[in-house]
Amino acid sequence: MTTTDQPRAASAGRRRSRRDEILDIAVGLFAGRGYHGVSMDDIGAAAGVTGPALYHHFAGKEAMLAAALVPVSQGLLSGGRDRVVGCDGTPRQTLESLVDFHVAFSLANPAVIALHLNELDRLPEEPRREIRRLQRLYVEEWVVVLAALRPDLTPAEARVLAHAAFGLMNSTPFLGGEVDRDRLAELLRAAALAALLG
Repeated sequence: MTTTDQPRAASAGRRRSRRDEILDIAVGLFAGRGYHGVSMDDIGAAAGVTGPALYHHFAGKEAMLAAALVPVSQGLLSGGRDRVVGCDGTPRQTLESLVDFHVAFSLANPAVIALHLNELDRLPEEPRREIRRLQRLYVEEWVVVLAALRPDLTPAEARVLAHAAFGLMNSTPFLGGEVDRDRLAELLRAAALAALLG
């Protein structure tokens, strides 16, 4: 998993494992039909293996869901930190780098976003708490940058704006194909920055 551009996707130079392929199929099915609308047999049929063979890779559907969502939150946090620490520019340039990073993630991973929005509560308590902890840390990376850029904001206000921007950028599961990907990225970037900069 790369932590720079697409937290869900496999690294370009690494051959995807059968486990990764099965997980992507499961994510697509869960996002399209809902967690309870998909059985292990459904996932196996879509992946071209028997349902029981899936247990060589995953303990069950909950394990698949955790394997899909926990690394995404880890990758977002890592990528966000890389941009905050690695940016030698102004707070505005750092914020733009964060927005570009998140827009790229959102465009590459609409099914994972839909899965997170609709199915996070299906996870057992421990992975669910870990995901929420990672998400809070990711938000705080944005809050630090916004505080440097906009001293008029309290930390709580900066969090409100960060969450509003995430809502805009994470709208990709609900967008049709009427606008090409490059233009969609431009629109999402502009909308997020407008929300954040006021």
